[in-house]
Amino acid sequence: MTRDREPFTSLVLYRLLKWFFVKPVLYSCLRGRLYGADNVPMKGPLIVVANHASHLDSPLLASCMHRPVSFMAAHSLFQLPVLGWAMTAYGAYPVKREIADHGAVRSAMMQLRDSWAVGIYLQGGRSPDGRVTSPKLGAALVAAKTQVPLLPVSVWGTHKVLAKGLVLPRPYPVTVRIGELIAPPSDDGKVALKAVTQRCVDEIHRLHDLGR
Repeated sequence: MTRDREPFTSLVLYRLLKWFFVKPVLYSCLRGRLYGADNVPMKGPLIVVANHASHLDSPLLASCMHRPVSFMAAHSLFQLPVLGWAMTAYGAYPVKREIADHGAVRSAMMQLRDSWAVGIYLQGGRSPDGRVTSPKLGAALVAAKTQVPLLPVSVWGTHKVLAKGLVLPRPYPVTVRIGELIAPPSDDGKVALKAVTQRCVDEIHRLHDLGR
């Protein structure tokens, strides 16, 4: 029987980390604000597409979705005994950097088949200001192959908290805005993939421009 939720162990770990670590940091130290939480489907596969400016983005996004979100992580991290188990339980999936594009697509599709919400940063790497300037087609490709909807999300302010190159975080207000679902491309042709990717970028920028 196909399940419509993440594994029980993953749900428990997610809630422990959310309530005892991520949420207190978000709402106290970072004075976090969240808009659009009602737009998140609580069951079934989902592709969360977002901008990316900080290492804080993944745990903050997962916390704000109110359900675990599976992000890719370096394959080498999964070789560490305790950390590897925790990352797997939390929903992270390993990708080897040298074959990141193909490996990420295959791994994301496997997670979606198990009813996970999969997080994909449209630009791949971090940008200095949270804008998506060089979007990749990977999220749209995964959506086309699985026919799973995309949920655009803007994370605002994390580029000030823990920017690329910073060792210690700085206090700065953070806002997460969740948009409405976008239907997957009807096929995996480049024209369709580019069109849906641009829709996601435009919506993320619209939400990001609302600021605090």
